[in-house]
Amino acid sequence: MRKRVLIALSFVLVIPLAAGSVGAGTSDRAAGSTARAYGLQILVPGEPSNGTPTLSAPQDAVQFGGAFAYPADGTVASAASATLSVSADSGTIATATASTEVTTLNLFNGEITADSVSVKATGTATPDKASGDLSQSTLTNLVVLGQQVTATPNLRVQLADWGYAIVLEQTTSQPDSGPPGFHGFVTALDVHLTADHGGLTNGSEILVGYAEANLEAPKPPPIPVPPTKPVPGERPVAGSAPPPEPKPTPEIPAPVKNPPNVTPKLTAGGYVFPVYGPSSFIDTFGAPRADVSWHHGDDIFAPMGAPLLACASGTVFSVGWNKIGGLRLWIRDEQGNEFYYAHLSAFSPLAKNGAHVNAGDVVGFVGNTGDAEGTPFHLHFEVHPVGLLGMGYDGAVDPTSYLMAWERLQDVPITAAGAWAPTPAAGTTAPKPGAILLQVSDISTASGLDPGSLQRAVAPVSAEGDGALLRLSAAPTR
Repeated sequence: MRKRVLIALSFVLVIPLAAGSVGAGTSDRAAGSTARAYGLQILVPGEPSNGTPTLSAPQDAVQFGGAFAYPADGTVASAASATLSVSADSGTIATATASTEVTTLNLFNGEITADSVSVKATGTATPDKASGDLSQSTLTNLVVLGQQVTATPNLRVQLADWGYAIVLEQTTSQPDSGPPGFHGFVTALDVHLTADHGGLTNGSEILVGYAEANLEAPKPPPIPVPPTKPVPGERPVAGSAPPPEPKPTPEIPAPVKNPPNVTPKLTAGGYVFPVYGPSSFIDTFGAPRADVSWHHGDDIFAPMGAPLLACASGTVFSVGWNKIGGLRLWIRDEQGNEFYYAHLSAFSPLAKNGAHVNAGDVVGFVGNTGDAEGTPFHLHFEVHPVGLLGMGYDGAVDPTSYLMAWERLQDVPITAAGAWAPTPAAGTTAPKPGAILLQVSDISTASGLDPGSLQRAVAPVSAEGDGALLRLSAAPTR
């Protein structure tokens, strides 16, 4: 069990979460919302295209791709992974979101490299207006022909005498007439060959990191007309339609795919239990669920605001909100295994896309957002081993045996401030107002006879010497 220096603290500090909601009904004419994303595409004149699969919405989807190489030895293009996410909603408020993350990009045996590629296209449309955003797209440590390149939108980079590349190629458009709408796409890197090079012919093109959002606003819903009340004893008007028959409540569908019945070894060790403090859970993996067919993880029940810990050292990604998971995030460990945290009440300052965390770092707080609203506070936790990422979201495995084996920490660092919750996308329901415990100070030592004792009791202290970290202590839960 890992031990850390304890500092008893006191005074309760809370912050409210933003609240709000937007209706999610349907209009008389559905909006045309679509989203599309892919990792890499290699286009050679006269040949079929090669690359990673393309993901499209409607039908929200996430796709986890492993290593990619073209040709087989990767001399033209290679990447360690490609993760895609798309979402589109055509309700009374139309939304579309597409994102792509590519890691360890290498083109033409190192002539073009980047540590990571992250692109995102989003759009929202109401009957009155439409807007979109491509600004969250980045390339990290882009190097072209030995030169460091700062990625800026639509930057053109000459590639010696054999081609050119466009960095963060993007465009947006909106209709001049008709319903409000938005179309936007971004490609992290678009390489054009103007001469034969590296095994590709003149006219070939390599596209890396693509995300597109396209939507058209619905018409305003019609003004409701109150029904005519029948006069008591009067017969119905001839030809009037009878009242509609009540629709039966749909049953929970059977699983689309059978849950994987494997629990592969992840690494030699270094994992910790994802919830700090008292908690409980049972094995509910594979149980039927109406929204996702079957339960892809376990629910760990704990008090509202209990700290959530990074179960492994790795990278945080897909931080944000969706209608099922509410506030949610993913962590990818250093071996490529991925872990999903859902229904959070808020995030810690470490919960940023691309941030590196160590096992035991606080990344968020227990809640019941998303489709868990109204249920007991808990963390929905999933394990996606690297060897099953090709199965997409259904590559989740039963987390129970892992959770039982992982170390429970006694003492963890809690940042003194900065817990946050994003503004949800239009058309979703925001978290209910709540409070997150950020700081606790013990004022029992203060004396009413000594005016200065209260100030001394609540004064910030830290074993680190910088006042930035607070510590909470609890007896081992197991």
